[in-house]
Amino acid sequence: MNNNLLSDLAPKLEGELQIDNLSKALYATDASVYRKIPLGVVFPKTIEDIREIITFVNEHQIGIVPRTAGTSLAGQCVGDGLVVDVSRHFTKILHLDEHKKQVTVQPGVIRDELNRYLKPFGLFFGPNTSTSNRCMIGGMVGNNSSGTTSIQYGVTRDKVVSLKTILSDGSEVDFRQLSQQEFQSKLTSESFESSLYKNIHKELSDKSIADEITDNFPKPEIHRRNTGYAVDELLHSEIFHGREAGFNMAKLLCGSEGTLAFTTEITLQLDDLPPPLSAMVVTHYKTLEDCLSDVVPVMEHPLQLCEMMDKVILDCTKNNRAQLANRFFVEGDPEALLLLQVSAHNEKGLQKAVNELQKTIAGSGLSYASPVLMGVDINRAIELRKAGLGLLGNIVGDMKAVACIEDTAVALPDLKDFIGEFTQIMKGYGQKAVYYAHAGAGELHLRPILNLKKKADVALFRAITTDVAKLTKKYKGSFSGEHGDGIVRAEFIPLMIGESNYGLLRRIKSYFDPRGIFNPGKIVDPYPMDGSLRYEVDREEPEIKTLFDFSDSEGILKAAEKCNGSGDCRKTHHMPGGMCPSYHATKNEKDTTRGRANALREFLTHPKKANGFDRTELKEAFDLCLSCKACASECPSNVDVATLKAEFLYQYQETNGYSLRSKLFAHNTKLNKLGSKVPGLTNAVYSSGFLGRLLKKVSGVAEQRTLPKVYNFNFDKHLQNIESQYNVNKNKIVLYIDEFTRYLDIEVGRDALELLVRLGYGVQLFYAESGRTYLSKGFLKEAKRLAQRNMRAMESFMEKGQPVIGLEPSAILSFRDEYKRMTDDKDLADRISGNSFLIEEFLAKEIEKGVLEASMFTEEPKHIKIHNHCHQKALSDQKVTFDVLNLPKNYKVTIIPSGCCGMAGSFGYEKEHYGTSMKIGGLKLFPAISKTPESTIISANGTSCRHQIFDGTQRTAKHPVSILKEALRLH
Repeated sequence: MNNNLLSDLAPKLEGELQIDNLSKALYATDASVYRKIPLGVVFPKTIEDIREIITFVNEHQIGIVPRTAGTSLAGQCVGDGLVVDVSRHFTKILHLDEHKKQVTVQPGVIRDELNRYLKPFGLFFGPNTSTSNRCMIGGMVGNNSSGTTSIQYGVTRDKVVSLKTILSDGSEVDFRQLSQQEFQSKLTSESFESSLYKNIHKELSDKSIADEITDNFPKPEIHRRNTGYAVDELLHSEIFHGREAGFNMAKLLCGSEGTLAFTTEITLQLDDLPPPLSAMVVTHYKTLEDCLSDVVPVMEHPLQLCEMMDKVILDCTKNNRAQLANRFFVEGDPEALLLLQVSAHNEKGLQKAVNELQKTIAGSGLSYASPVLMGVDINRAIELRKAGLGLLGNIVGDMKAVACIEDTAVALPDLKDFIGEFTQIMKGYGQKAVYYAHAGAGELHLRPILNLKKKADVALFRAITTDVAKLTKKYKGSFSGEHGDGIVRAEFIPLMIGESNYGLLRRIKSYFDPRGIFNPGKIVDPYPMDGSLRYEVDREEPEIKTLFDFSDSEGILKAAEKCNGSGDCRKTHHMPGGMCPSYHATKNEKDTTRGRANALREFLTHPKKANGFDRTELKEAFDLCLSCKACASECPSNVDVATLKAEFLYQYQETNGYSLRSKLFAHNTKLNKLGSKVPGLTNAVYSSGFLGRLLKKVSGVAEQRTLPKVYNFNFDKHLQNIESQYNVNKNKIVLYIDEFTRYLDIEVGRDALELLVRLGYGVQLFYAESGRTYLSKGFLKEAKRLAQRNMRAMESFMEKGQPVIGLEPSAILSFRDEYKRMTDDKDLADRISGNSFLIEEFLAKEIEKGVLEASMFTEEPKHIKIHNHCHQKALSDQKVTFDVLNLPKNYKVTIIPSGCCGMAGSFGYEKEHYGTSMKIGGLKLFPAISKTPESTIISANGTSCRHQIFDGTQRTAKHPVSILKEALRLH
């Protein structure tokens, strides 16, 4: 289909239709191993938009691929039709009925954000996937999601009260619970909706069909089962001589992966909030067999969750900055462990539950350690478990833990034997699989390690999947427990339920969707499971030369390929963390870590020019990246987009030239040095109405943005003056005067000198430009020259045992980060990294050692709120600033959960980015500051952050060293 024909659809929609190459590339993949380039992407705004889309695709015989967050593991939202993304506009919580404990939502509502809304009412939606902070209710219905809490609260199908849908003929139908009388009434009408009820009634009233379903579908006690359509669930209705009153077609649509109808509203049954008190016992095992042996006995207890992690997953957490701290409870080097959570309404009840659970664990004698976690530590352990899937992307190289057999569920008594036989299958293929599981539900996420770029491993992909499907059938298990059939498992549905039942599924599909417009290639008439893979098999890998060293990922292309699509970057500003700030503002897929990594992978893999980076699509994808570095720590696969962006800018500009504005920002330090020779004149020009506006216009700076003042200050002389007044009784340290401190934030440098000397430290000054402005604008040759010069200078400090202390996080932390990619001397880079500290890191260590005490500071009470720099959050730790500012006895300190401020160096100055910059600041940071009384001190250690806070709130933020200097009472 040509774009002109699709363009005919656009004027009929209130929403947007995107048919450009970038949009199609972004939506060609999900969290699976598949890639299909769609015809376009539609973002409907109204029900009428969806009707128009359905009319259009019916007329032109193309498919609709429904999509929310795009985190499906089996390829459900990959297809070559029109992707219809409801995550942008269908995001409203429509109605809450507290009496019935029911809520009606649109499909684009995020699960965790729904529960955030429900919490004040004492209610919550129970099913809890590992992607709960970005997955959406529509996707959970499509996949019949379950997650960690299913053993207590059931699966999504159990919670769906009704579904409002658009059928393939464009009619709007509300599928809900019907009484026998209402059901019979449906059979008398002549509407398309009635034809569905008639056909379902005809099929399931046939005893031979019902018997075939009962005999061949997974065991009914396996509540995680999504194989094909849930016709076995419909048999429970009294209409078909089952025990459940009435009939609800919504049960069939749950888990149907958008292949039967298009859902626009969902009504859910809610639960009361869990008991307020919880404890988690984490049992450690030397063997996987011991771990699995304990599952059945511990499940005799009323557990909230029973989750398993194996050594492969646990080892992945060692290399992830965000998850490393969450390993605190791991003792030794277990082959596997179980996370067992119990809850109670009071301390006595909780202790009883823990004691009884521990008695069972001790009775088996299989676990070598079983620490008990309480409070926030439970959440940290759960976060570690939730990160498991994404962490698998950390495996360096082309061998990956492949999602194909990762959704098997068997009855609990069969679990150990099933795993035993599964392990033998894996041994036969020379495989050591990854095991992580919802063990208490009998569901195992078992992944082989394969290289799907190689023909031989693609053959293994099919062979292993086939053998495990047969094994699952042997135990009458479900091959699709919670992740769905998608592309990867749909081929095996006939094997799992029998050809006769598969014929029934095909007929049901034809009743609902006679023209096959709804998500074709899924569940029935499936795409081949080993076709349409993300990577071309046995391809010749493109040779891509870079200035940065990406050898830790085996090259920049594989650095981008680490993204497995799990979509952690799609969480919104309502969730903890800072990734991705531009997505928080725009809600565009291109502004996520996943979007940028996918775009880079796509266009480097299929280059049209000698310079594969020379693509306007890549320029657009990276345009709103603030280089905040949040992805470097929060992305489970450690996809560092800030570094990818710097390399892209360099490569793109080498071909297309460097703009005047980029040159001005990159060489900003040289300009500031010149301006500092006549600071009065420079600042007068900056603040002048006419000249200031002219300067901004010429340089492409937003007119609304204030310009920072430049100064000329003699730090050496100031150091000599204060050293003559105070006694130095501690070891000498090196204070790094970076380019920002030297010419812009001189008061911070001055305060740091006074603080350190008055505390008794000998200080040596180290002046150097870090190269941050060059890095941010892609001037990597210049940045590399600076890095090599600075590393030579810093080597002497290490030899003398003098730590280098920095004030501006983006400057000092570049020594730990980008410098490692700009030198061949990795050993020197590592040693310099280990000898470079934020001033708060240094002072926090001194406090820990007892060198600094509260008695050195005032006892006057003050309230302080901290906003920390993004690079500190990603590459260091916010707690050091918190600890340092808590040293004065009566200082009450809190950290603002603010994410990125939105300035990000030059980004917030640029006229086309100013609006996005201020919107990001306005999501969390500005409101948090505006709510605080004027007497509260605002702390921000980043120069850009302080500038943004002033422009956004008119409040002056102080660097932590300035706050501490003012608190000193030493003389």
